[in-house]
Amino acid sequence: MTKADLVAHVATAVQLPKHQTDTVITQCLQAIMEALQAGETVELRGFGRFRRRYRRARAGRNPRTGTPVQIPAKTLPTFSAGKAFQELVHTSAATAGHADDVAER
Repeated sequence: MTKADLVAHVATAVQLPKHQTDTVITQCLQAIMEALQAGETVELRGFGRFRRRYRRARAGRNPRTGTPVQIPAKTLPTFSAGKAFQELVHTSAATAGHADDVAER
């Protein structure tokens, strides 16, 4: 689902014009990004939690040449799905008979 698909779906559900719905969704996502940038955690009950996770600097290697490479420290946004969200996805995958994101081995 793309953002345009999401806007169309929500606009139909709440009976608002697509441009207004797009503005609301964009502002919602912007608020989440700004909160994370400020170091806050965003928790949406039943949906999940967005937070920042710090990754320390570490040594890696170039897979092509095998030479050691220093990987710098960085802060990443992470998302943890809430219990209700996990249960919904789990039950829908079980009814479908398979999970789309399972890697084939």
